[in-house]
Amino acid sequence: MLPAILLMQAASPASAAIHEERTLEGLERGWHNEILDFVQFDLPRLFVVLLIAFVLMRLVKFFVNRMLRLADRQVGNTQRASQLRTMAAVLRATSYSIIGFIVLLHVLSVFNINLTPLLASAGVLGVGIGLGAQSIFKDMINGILILVEDQFNVGDVVKIAALSGTVEDMSLRRTSLRDGDGTLHIIPNSQIATVSNLSRDFSVGAINLNVDASADPDKVLRVLRRVAMEVRNDVAFKQVVIADPDVPGLDQIKGREVVYPITIKCRANQQWGVLREIRRKIIKSFESEGIPLGTDPANMLIMQHADPTAPPAQQPLVGS
Repeated sequence: MLPAILLMQAASPASAAIHEERTLEGLERGWHNEILDFVQFDLPRLFVVLLIAFVLMRLVKFFVNRMLRLADRQVGNTQRASQLRTMAAVLRATSYSIIGFIVLLHVLSVFNINLTPLLASAGVLGVGIGLGAQSIFKDMINGILILVEDQFNVGDVVKIAALSGTVEDMSLRRTSLRDGDGTLHIIPNSQIATVSNLSRDFSVGAINLNVDASADPDKVLRVLRRVAMEVRNDVAFKQVVIADPDVPGLDQIKGREVVYPITIKCRANQQWGVLREIRRKIIKSFESEGIPLGTDPANMLIMQHADPTAPPAQQPLVGS
């Protein structure tokens, strides 16, 4: 009996080693089969999904570049060019988001990740997120309304959300605005309540010129109208100014200062160069005609000169 027990104890380590070896061989065989299955079936499927996504993104890029080139050719129709740039920006952002989401779902299915619990959890999580992310849907709805109503486009100079600048990019969720000093403002579309578009149809440039009251009003008006018409007929501004300038007359009298308004109708957002040229010519014409410019009474300092015939003021005695 004792030898049999000793024989069993001597044989148990060998059988355990054999069992462990067989287990390792089974695991290696299983991993080998899974790798072969992945290489034969899943990897080609993953490659096809990525290839299709790449082709779709190249198609989107092609159409976006085509729209941008068409926008660059719209030399005489700036509004149409802005619309094309806007639609190109929205198409790029929306298409890339949709393609990326679809590719993510296919990649998860390739790796045998069950999407049903994931989508169910996402649905439950989406309810909670939706309660706190209502502004995102409001952004998208407002973005759609901005595009449908054509409130502004890429390249327009606008005032929105208490900010002003040039629209550089826009999507259904947000608008990128570049102001005069180069700062880029990202504005959610839900915060856009009022839009002041400075690039539509035409712009009106205005100058309120202050002239000293001693100047002859008829002479001042004659000089201002002549200067304004010279700028109107200038070759550099003939295509920018779309109507004759208006110099109606005296607008205000502030003590020794008289205000003469000048208004000129120009193409959209192109009035600044015209106004600078008018100011330059006014300075030169007033100098040659001897017309004095006005001085703001608020900035004048009146000092009373002492009477030269008066005796010198008595100095106060200083006690010792």
